[in-house]
Amino acid sequence: QVQLVESGGGLVQAGGSLTLSCAASGSRFTLGTMGWYRQAPGKQRELVASITRGGNTNYADSVKGRFTISRDNTKNTAYLQMNSLKSEDTAVYYCNSLPALLSWGQGTQVTVSS
Repeated sequence: QVQLVESGGGLVQAGGSLTLSCAASGSRFTLGTMGWYRQAPGKQRELVASITRGGNTNYADSVKGRFTISRDNTKNTAYLQMNSLKSEDTAVYYCNSLPALLSWGQGTQVTVSS
């Protein structure tokens, strides 16, 4: 069974940057399309970025131009570089396949102070 472990979150001031990592273990094969999701307090989980095995990316309008998703297929690891962070980016960030078929990890908290 594939396990997902997210890391890299923290407290940052508005305008700052963070890089999140997602390590997927337990798979003998390179995972397919991966996504970064987030869930803010009182809101539904939403997809913010995705990347195919070949490196094609898509972003939610709210993060386009500020976030960059990438992956290392040799390590089954995905990354989310987040720049120009805003208070509305505050959420718990998760990774999963797209569609989200794997068991969710614990996520990593990102808090942006204004």
